[in-house]
Amino acid sequence: MALITGNVPFNPDTLAASVVGIAADVGQHDSGHHQHQMAQLLFAPKGCMTINLEQQQSVLPPTRAAWIPPGIRHRAVMRNVVSYRSIYFSPDLYVDLCQIEDLDHIKIVSVNNLLAALIERMAFWPWDMPSQDQSTLLALFWQELQSAPPEHLSLPIPKDARLVPWWQHLSSQHVPPPPLNIMAKNIGASEKTISRIFSRDTGMPYQQWRQQWRLLAAIEYLAEGKSVSDTASLLDFSSDSAFISFFRQHIGETPSQFIR
Repeated sequence: MALITGNVPFNPDTLAASVVGIAADVGQHDSGHHQHQMAQLLFAPKGCMTINLEQQQSVLPPTRAAWIPPGIRHRAVMRNVVSYRSIYFSPDLYVDLCQIEDLDHIKIVSVNNLLAALIERMAFWPWDMPSQDQSTLLALFWQELQSAPPEHLSLPIPKDARLVPWWQHLSSQHVPPPPLNIMAKNIGASEKTISRIFSRDTGMPYQQWRQQWRLLAAIEYLAEGKSVSDTASLLDFSSDSAFISFFRQHIGETPSQFIR
């Protein structure tokens, strides 16, 4: 186990252990794009982070975890104080344990109390713990991970060259994407062209993509401790009630219920 800070370089691939757990409390932090030879389970019991791939962005609030297979380039960004737990696994270890065939791409899953307790325990156990002492907890961990409900908290990123500067500005400033007519005017293309680009690059029309962006941003703001009213205002909703209705439609509960 290692308690680290965002300023301390850490590379699990340099260690001999089959399971490497770390824990940290960090403020604003950007890991930069990187990849591991080991698989990674990333979990934030407090705070919220975003995970960026080349063509996808995911949000990771508390009670959600991300499985990141080996070799996938990714970047973790924290904009406020985040407590996180990261566990790295030798690929041979998890394949031998449970023959997981579907964990070959990044997945966001719901974390119940048992899985959270297992992650906490594994993040703090010694790196030199004998494998026979790990076996029972690992078997239970894989069972819980496989049965954890998937969460659709990801946003595909358009790759059209006309949208690259726009996306970079949107990401750096964290401002809501505008309605379609304003978006088309800013890009200098017709609404029809913008819709066609988004459908081709992201699999969803622009308006649906914009709503997904606002949903992920809302989850991030709420997890950071922002109020319902402030979140509604930051995301350009016409009223608190309009935001609450939107959030409940997509998440199945109100923002206040989600916060609790």
